[in-house]
Amino acid sequence: MPRPLLAILAAASVAGCATARRTAPPPPMPLRTPGRLALPILKDSVPMGLSQGTHRLATESGSAFLYVPGSRPGPRPLLVVFHGAGGGARDMIDLLSAEAESKGLLLLAPQSSGRTWDLMTGPYGADAVVLQQLLTAVATLAPVDPSRVGVGGFSDGASYALSLGLDNGDVFSSVLAFSPGFTAEQHRVGSPRVFVSHGTGDQVLNVDACGRSVVARLREMGYGVTYREFEGKHTVPKEIAGAAAQWFAGDS
Repeated sequence: MPRPLLAILAAASVAGCATARRTAPPPPMPLRTPGRLALPILKDSVPMGLSQGTHRLATESGSAFLYVPGSRPGPRPLLVVFHGAGGGARDMIDLLSAEAESKGLLLLAPQSSGRTWDLMTGPYGADAVVLQQLLTAVATLAPVDPSRVGVGGFSDGASYALSLGLDNGDVFSSVLAFSPGFTAEQHRVGSPRVFVSHGTGDQVLNVDACGRSVVARLREMGYGVTYREFEGKHTVPKEIAGAAAQWFAGDS
């Protein structure tokens, strides 16, 4: 069983200053089936609200960064993003925070418990549990639109996002996969739309064996897929990040 959520936040301003803040979100919803998630938003709840910028969230089991865009009316779309193997949560904030600000998106970037994500080396485990804790916390901290929650990632993080996204299509309406290797869904639920990108010169995950193969399999299973190839290696070019953010926000 996961330990109780602490939700210790260090709110980092754009200038780099930090202030400490403590709060006590409700305990996470139990994972009755490994990898199954929920976004617990109470109908009459009023989120605490956070200042614009990057905030660090920590539990006794894991940590994440949450990027909050400038003030906009109403609940905001939430995009959960997973880093690649050997990377860090901050990588995804650095990659997508400008796009999140432009589109008014909340950006949640968890840190994997190991070098990569649990499903890459075994069954759903610690990373899925921590993600549920983080979703519970974010719902109490910022106004989230439950109809516009997405999951994405790069490399191993993209494979993890695809797997979790297909297994939780009732939570995630959209899945964004930058240079995925595969998808290993366990119990598909719902029908999220999918965005996939891959470099034709990818030296880590071959575009034929990985990106194109993943897209073909998703389409065979009946998912709506937007696929973008680019001339490049194992990376996420700025124009691809922008196109993905536009796609998620519903602008294209």
